[in-house]
Amino acid sequence: MATSLSNMFLKGIANRSLSRPLNGLFYCTRYSTSVSNDSDTHDDFKPANKLEGSGISLTNVIEQDVKDNPVMIYMKGVPDSPQCGFSSLAVRVLKHYDVPISARNILEDVELKNAVKTFSNWPTFPQVFVKGEFIGGSDIVLNMHQTGELKEKLKDVTSKQ
Repeated sequence: MATSLSNMFLKGIANRSLSRPLNGLFYCTRYSTSVSNDSDTHDDFKPANKLEGSGISLTNVIEQDVKDNPVMIYMKGVPDSPQCGFSSLAVRVLKHYDVPISARNILEDVELKNAVKTFSNWPTFPQVFVKGEFIGGSDIVLNMHQTGELKEKLKDVTSKQ
């Protein structure tokens, strides 16, 4: 009986994860950035900073993100799997408006996290930008939703396809 319950549980998890559509959202996939101390690890398989030597700074990346994406959120986790309650709240409020949400997971890169804090002059996450303007965190987004101000800000943002 324990084996059949275990199999049912595992099948349920597998089916649930496969049944979630992407809904046209942009995701920053989370990869492990820790390097094994194993002496067999070749340099080709170690994580590399793609910006290093490219002449592109994190500030440029953030500016481009905010400029190119009508709704941009820097958060802990990704929209389908937030890693903190505040990020989860911000995503739930934004999804209410059926707009495309672009996101970056700040847990993947400490340098990105610090660059976003400097860019917005705001110390906490999530950080939400709408049409290039910094809005704030989950509490401000929720407050704007409750007063109707967020609906007004998002009224001309195209719905996701």
